Amino acid sequence: MEIDRQAIMQTFLVESEEHLREMEEALIALENRPDDQETLDTIFRVAHTVKGGASCLGFETLTGFAHVLEDLLVRLCRRDFPVTGRIITLLLQSVDALAQMVPEAIGGNEELTPAHAALLSQLRAQVSSVAVEQAEEISLLTAQSVETARPINQSGVNRTGTLRVEIEKLDRMLNLTGEMAVARERIRQMLERAGRGPGEQILEAHREEDRLYTELQELVMKVRMVPVGPTFRQFIRTVRDLAISHGKNARLTIEGADVEVDTSVIELLKDPLTHMIRNALDHGIETPDVRRAAGKNPQGQLTLSAHHEAGNIVIQISDDGCGFNRERIIERAVERGLACDADRMTDSEVYRLVFEAGFSTAETVTDLSGRGVGMDVVRRNIESLRGTVEIDSRKGLGATISIRLPLTLAIIDGFSVGVADETFVIPLDSVLECLELPGEERRHPDTCGVINLRGEALPYVRLRRLFDLPGRAGARENIVVVQHGTDRVGLVVEELHGENQTVIKPLSKLFRNLPGISGSAILGDGRVALVLDVPTLLRKVTTQSIA
Repeated sequence: MEIDRQAIMQTFLVESEEHLREMEEALIALENRPDDQETLDTIFRVAHTVKGGASCLGFETLTGFAHVLEDLLVRLCRRDFPVTGRIITLLLQSVDALAQMVPEAIGGNEELTPAHAALLSQLRAQVSSVAVEQAEEISLLTAQSVETARPINQSGVNRTGTLRVEIEKLDRMLNLTGEMAVARERIRQMLERAGRGPGEQILEAHREEDRLYTELQELVMKVRMVPVGPTFRQFIRTVRDLAISHGKNARLTIEGADVEVDTSVIELLKDPLTHMIRNALDHGIETPDVRRAAGKNPQGQLTLSAHHEAGNIVIQISDDGCGFNRERIIERAVERGLACDADRMTDSEVYRLVFEAGFSTAETVTDLSGRGVGMDVVRRNIESLRGTVEIDSRKGLGATISIRLPLTLAIIDGFSVGVADETFVIPLDSVLECLELPGEERRHPDTCGVINLRGEALPYVRLRRLFDLPGRAGARENIVVVQHGTDRVGLVVEELHGENQTVIKPLSKLFRNLPGISGSAILGDGRVALVLDVPTLLRKVTTQSIA
């Protein structure tokens, strides 16, 4: 039988990434529970598995490095020396080295870098305090027991009932269901125009096909769902290392690791989460001495949690630090002209200033923060995912940042409207209500304005003027009231087409930065509709109405 070595190496790469991630998490857990023998055994098993895979593929340098690491772990298992922060750091550095060496070896480069060679020397020095021969003997015996205990699946069948699927294939499946949705809508329109008789029977058959398609579409969406746990757990190491490097002590707790979200959403969440965790460590978590003086545990606590709520996923980053400095935020906002009547601002309005571009309350610039770059990027990234971000803070007790996102980015429930000869789609979860534009407002065809909506001022914008569409509005205009967070605006349109399921297509690079547009969709008649970016439009309208 011909062996596909390239496929085997790709499998080794993927599995090594998973094993090393598991080892990293176990090492951090061991640092908090140094007497946990089960965790220590897990760490040894993972290291042995990586070494075995490298040996089978003939990667001698990689195998040698892993073997020395394995010797050190044997000594830990024998309790020849205690588990200390220094040892954990050395082992974590070894995990990082293996994560770099595996793809290098697969690419044909097995030469140790100077940094990796120096790390290998440190590992050998740690091992050399006890006879190496004895350590190797124990390593062999332990490895044999591990191999004996592990069930062998000679048939190659995955016993967990799961199968790795390339993201490209899932994306293609999703695109196909989107194209089917467009074709279905076109057939439905044609059948409805056909009237009674044979057309009515065909329409009934189409409805049955529609039910089956919907079931298929839901299944495809479920296939794309992945748990947030693996992504969340990557930050455990980040919190540990950053805290140590800045003279602090902090640990990260994960809640809701089994909550699932579309794979495209979780990939785009990594950068915003990184920014917020770094800010929590820099601005929120105090040094151990300050925490003791305040009657707190010297070790700071960060919590990263996820749960489903009303068709959305809510992700929260909480810390038990000092909280956001409301007075300092207002002071900086006044200096920059971002707040005029600060005394009347609610906490929510004050904390929202943190997301303004270039805003920072840091007195000095560090490698964590202070340059005014980061939180505005967080807001833009979250809003690009059709999400919202809010801050809740208690002085001296900590803060919580809540992110609310749709479960999937590919398909949304939309509300179609007509302006001139164009059709726009508004995400349905942003739509509050629709009403006719008052007659006195139609006599002032300006781009923006304000109306009285049941005793409250509602700013509005005409999409025809905003997008510079030709022609004049008809005799009737309607306002679609949309909301993002706590803010509301009205979008003036000419026709209300109603609700429909919309498959969002990304814009080409040429049109990607169009303000107020987040994507496109294919209509049932084959025309293209633009999907509105509600948060951007809301900020634009609010700014213009204030001006």
